[in-house]
Amino acid sequence: MQAPAADMLKLLEELAAFSAPGPGVTRLLYTPEWSGAQRFLQEQMAGLGLEVHTDSVGNVFGRLNGSQHSGSVILTGSHIDTVVNGGKYDGAYGVAAAVTALHYLAETFGPPLRTLEVAAFCEEEGSRFPLTFWGSGNVTGLYDGSAADSIADPEGVTLMEAMNACGLGAGGSRTASEESSGRGADSARREDIGMYIELHIEQGILLEQSAAQIGVVQAIAGQRRFTVKVTGTANHAGTTPRGLRRDALAGTAGMLCALERSAAEAGAPLVATAGRLEVIPGTPNVIPGEVQFTLDIRHSEAARLESFCAALAAAFREIAARRGLTLELVPTLATAPGPMNQALCGALEQICLEQGRSFRRMVSGAGHDAQLFAPECPAAMIFVPSRAGISHSPEEYSSPEELAAGLNVLTALLYKLAYEAS
Repeated sequence: MQAPAADMLKLLEELAAFSAPGPGVTRLLYTPEWSGAQRFLQEQMAGLGLEVHTDSVGNVFGRLNGSQHSGSVILTGSHIDTVVNGGKYDGAYGVAAAVTALHYLAETFGPPLRTLEVAAFCEEEGSRFPLTFWGSGNVTGLYDGSAADSIADPEGVTLMEAMNACGLGAGGSRTASEESSGRGADSARREDIGMYIELHIEQGILLEQSAAQIGVVQAIAGQRRFTVKVTGTANHAGTTPRGLRRDALAGTAGMLCALERSAAEAGAPLVATAGRLEVIPGTPNVIPGEVQFTLDIRHSEAARLESFCAALAAAFREIAARRGLTLELVPTLATAPGPMNQALCGALEQICLEQGRSFRRMVSGAGHDAQLFAPECPAAMIFVPSRAGISHSPEEYSSPEELAAGLNVLTALLYKLAYEAS
């Protein structure tokens, strides 16, 4: 079963052209570049014979109706937004491969038994607005639209204003087919998704290092993010004795060392990162009176993620108390780990064996739309290698052969799920 990889690669290149000026690909939510890409995808899907519809937040779907009208859809796809100056594969690969796979299956085998559908989610990255998974989050019920009036981009434009400018939001355009498929008049919530399959570049180096062609994702790590403020007393660097100092930066240094030590003791797959640090007043001859920094902590097991965060917070509080500092630890993101469906994982492994492809089981440290579907329905993720593990960069690259391998594994799984008698 060889889906036409050339069609997928052509679609990827065409999508990459919808970008703001600058290196790589920049396609932020509800911008002209994003709108152009979504319209282009609708045209492409319709031209290939898929039944196309959009929802109130701008997700685009292309449906291949099955002969068994069970009301349950096998959904596959990914997102089309990017980070600033990102690559052309992250997200878009999963969409282009899904479109190609459905067209190949329809042309080769005719209508499926069970309905297949491509999803091009409007947003996953959180690059324009301070939230992630806006597209799949509305589909799965993580969001109900109430955040749209209160969340704004750096220019002060709210989500709702940006949606309205694109003709979306309450009262946005709909199609008649949406009335009978679990999609409300002004809601993106879906109740008809029976399975979700996502193909994605790894965005890491494990597959390349192990020379494995396919990654069969067992779970997507849960994430906890915090902003931390450590407050002491700013004072003269030359006249304040050591014993009278309340140095916020020295306390922060102790906390970051504790973070690294605790993460090393916890071991894989836990990872913990302090990604941004701001020192106030940031003057060479003044003892820092305040430091703000961020924490990003990830693990594939919810209990271990929670216990690590609790123990780390206790260690930070002890350091602050010992040094006479005050500590504010504010959670900014909490996503649960997303275990993938083991039956689907087993089917992927069997397909790899049948196709003569090497594979490895792995945990995804990066977040993906699939983790929102995991509590809702059986979900699976397929990874292909990323050169040098580079992603979110113009240097992001996966070879045509690697992309084709992922496409053909995805196509075989969709055939098994949608065409074979259960």
